[in-house]
Amino acid sequence: MTALTKVVVMGATSEDAPSGLEMVTDVVDVVPAATTEALAGSLPGAAVLFAWRPRSGLLRPVWSQAADLEWIQSASAGVDGLLFPELVESHVVVTNARGVFDEAIAEFTLGVLLLFAKGFPGVTERQRRREWAHRDTERLAGKRLLVVGAGSIGHAIGRVTGGLGMVVRAVARTARPGNEVFRVIHGSDELADACGWADFVVNVLPSTPETRHAFDDRAFSAMRPSTRFVNVGRGATVDEAALIRALEEGGIAGAALDVFEEEPLSSESPLWDLPNVMVSPHMSGEFAGWREALVELFIENLERYLTGRPLRNVVDKERGYVPS
Repeated sequence: MTALTKVVVMGATSEDAPSGLEMVTDVVDVVPAATTEALAGSLPGAAVLFAWRPRSGLLRPVWSQAADLEWIQSASAGVDGLLFPELVESHVVVTNARGVFDEAIAEFTLGVLLLFAKGFPGVTERQRRREWAHRDTERLAGKRLLVVGAGSIGHAIGRVTGGLGMVVRAVARTARPGNEVFRVIHGSDELADACGWADFVVNVLPSTPETRHAFDDRAFSAMRPSTRFVNVGRGATVDEAALIRALEEGGIAGAALDVFEEEPLSSESPLWDLPNVMVSPHMSGEFAGWREALVELFIENLERYLTGRPLRNVVDKERGYVPS
């Protein structure tokens, strides 16, 4: 009798294993491993790792036990928290959750753009003061939106906002012709100039050595005092000190921040108290059913793996993301 392919689920116990994996237990041997110690005992003989909690701190200490590993599925679109040099240099294929969170993040982004345009943060304060103050609000139609990061999430944001009549451009790794979503696609070397064009700048960059602090003093200084900045990408792509200076000194009009250099955001951070800032706890992509959607993607890729077909969402480990 042929032994079943061994699949280790990193970051899960038998009690809280992702719902839906029971559907494949007749064709693979599913082994939960919530801790580094559990991984050390489970990895030998395992060909597949489902990184339910994709953290290098769990896997790297026991990487020597992963000699049989061939493929890792990350339960996150960003793989910066999972990759480490030994994994990058290995033959192990890494796939991510590209596509699962795209529409949810696009809806979240649209929500904060509307909050800015309609002045809802100020409405709450005026309501507390019982202040009846009429005011005009902005329209999003006709406003200029720059999406920095032209992957699947960036395209989802571009489609949603373009459908409301916003004029949408993007910044990608290299410049290329516009498409049905983006009128213009700038290269990363044009980031500052592109920021100067926009009414709203939305950051969806992955965290890589090349994107670290892409949004620095130069980028924020290029923005207009009326520009609003939205970060649903990764915290490490923004120089937080430069952002705070721009907000405090009126260099930009406001920010909506879902990700930060250090998470959770320190209670001492001035970002909590700035009146022109909206803070959310890294949840822009989370929606009712996201866990089930991740399991569905893993099962689809598992079927592909077991039948020798190409996997979906293969990460370029050197770059740190799935190439477009």
